[in-house]
Formats: sequence, structure tokens, C-alpha cells
Amino acid sequence: MSVFRQEDVPVSMGLVIDNSGSMRDKRPQVNAAALTLVKTSNPNDEAFVVNFNDDFYLDTVHDFTNDTNELKDALERIDARGSTALYDAVIGSLDHLKKGAKDKKVLLVVTDGVDNASRKSLQNAVEEAQRSDALIYAIGLFSDDDLKHNRNEMKKARRALTDMANATGGLAFFPENVDDTAAICTQIARDIRNQYTLAYYPTNTNQDGTFRGVQVLLAAQRGLGKLSVRTRTGYYAKAVSRTSSGN
Repeated sequence: MSVFRQEDVPVSMGLVIDNSGSMRDKRPQVNAAALTLVKTSNPNDEAFVVNFNDDFYLDTVHDFTNDTNELKDALERIDARGSTALYDAVIGSLDHLKKGAKDKKVLLVVTDGVDNASRKSLQNAVEEAQRSDALIYAIGLFSDDDLKHNRNEMKKARRALTDMANATGGLAFFPENVDDTAAICTQIARDIRNQYTLAYYPTNTNQDGTFRGVQVLLAAQRGLGKLSVRTRTGYYAKAVSRTSSGN
């Protein structure tokens, strides 16, 4: 192991918010919760807002900003209509997140339905999440009526959010009420600011773009009770680009 430390470092963050028709009545609470996340995070964070329905849109004026008024304006560009292109929005947001100036990168994804409009698949989204350096936190706002009348669809939606979050070492939340999103965002902000960074020297040193599995074991000290580790399952070794030069 080469690095083991805990530190509160600024992050580049994307707020990826469902703007489909079913979210119309939920957006005021969701927007307030997203701003709570920004306000309780590191003051040097930078963020952007992507709203999505049939397609996804970068709605902040700048690629990244730490201006809460700009973020608030972007979140309030509500055109709640159409379908849910969740996977496309996540993949596009992960790509935009690469432009961020901070080493640590986070996506918050909020939706209340199953993807029914993406050109890309869940597998594509999970693979892009694994290749990224981002942590994904997801909030699924599924009501009791949703679960009662569309149980199979809601199970599919929950699995999608869980798979994308787990692929990055993040978390998926499924609150019973949209009003709970503010407390969840406060928890996420605390989680982001209290994580450990661990680095190691791999036995396979080839930078060939393949996946490297990682296993982390935790030895709990006596008296601390049960502890757990949450991390992504592995990392892709960055492929080395080969260039030739002429005389």
C-alpha cells in the first residue's frame, strides 16, 4: 500500500435530476435538497446541473460553478414532461465530469421512474461508471402506489440505481417520502467529506486498459462493534496512448 489517509478535499460534482412529467410535484423538494448538498459540502467544490427527460441538458451557464445562485437557477429550469432517459443522462454526465478540475468526482442522481427513453443500456451505464473516477449517489423516489401498481418496473428501477451506485462504491437511497431527500443529501455531503483514500502498487503493472479487481479487508478493533467497508469492486488500468514522431 502506498497511500492511506482521510481528508476533506474539494470535489467536482454533477447534480443529475429527473425532469420527466412524473417529477413535476416533487421538484421543489428535490431542488432544495440538492442545494442542501452543495451548501453542506466543501466550500471549494465545483458543480453543474443536468436536467433530463427524453434527453438531457446541461443547465448551468458554466461547465462548473460554485455559485449557489447559478445552481439554483439551473435547478429551477423545470420543464417536467416526457419520458426518462436515465442511462443516457448518467453516461453524458460522467463524460462532462471529466472536465472537472478536482481530483475527486461525484454524481448525485435523482429519479422517480424506470428508464424508458435511453439509447444506451443499463450495462453501458454501469461500464461507464466503472471506467470513471466518480462516486455515484442515487436517490429513487418511488411511492407506495408505484410499488403497488408497477412492482416489476419499480424493481427494475431500484436495481438500475443500485447497480450504478455500487459500481463506483457509492450508495443508492429509496426514501418513503420526497421530504426525506434533504436529510439524505446532508448524509451524502457528510459521507463525501469523511472518506478514506487508499492507494496501492499493483502486481500487474501493464497499463493495458483492463479491469483490476480490488479486495479491502477491515480488521475491527476490540470494542468498536461491527464495521464495514464500501468501495468499488475494481479499477481499469489506464491504457497508454501510443504516438509516433517523425523527423
